Amino acid sequence: MLLLLNKQMSSKFERCAGISASRLQLMCKLYQVEEISQTLLQKEVGIDAAAVTRHLKQLEANAMVTRRTKPEDNRVTLVSLTDYGREHMITFMQERTQFVDRLLQSFDEAQRRQLAEMLQVMNGHISDMD
Repeated sequence: MLLLLNKQMSSKFERCAGISASRLQLMCKLYQVEEISQTLLQKEVGIDAAAVTRHLKQLEANAMVTRRTKPEDNRVTLVSLTDYGREHMITFMQERTQFVDRLLQSFDEAQRRQLAEMLQVMNGHISDMD
């Protein structure tokens, strides 16, 4: 059930927002920082390095992010959101909120809290399985 729900949610959200969940996850992390190394970004979002590179190239082509080599160490690539990317993040976050509200529209506040608590417990169990 969770796998099916995840697949359907990802597909529907991508159509609503016009961005994949992975790209949005990258942009959300970039929204929280001024600049970050691509390696650290990859580790923090938990997406493999090749996929991060592909996503960032596409986001860069769409003027959402910039990448530059760290002056002191040419091996390090620094990534940041552009002003255009930051503006879009506000829109994406609003769309995400509307999407979740529609998804949970038949749940009352107590049920929403209970669901959030159960998902946190499940997330903790997944983390313990390492």
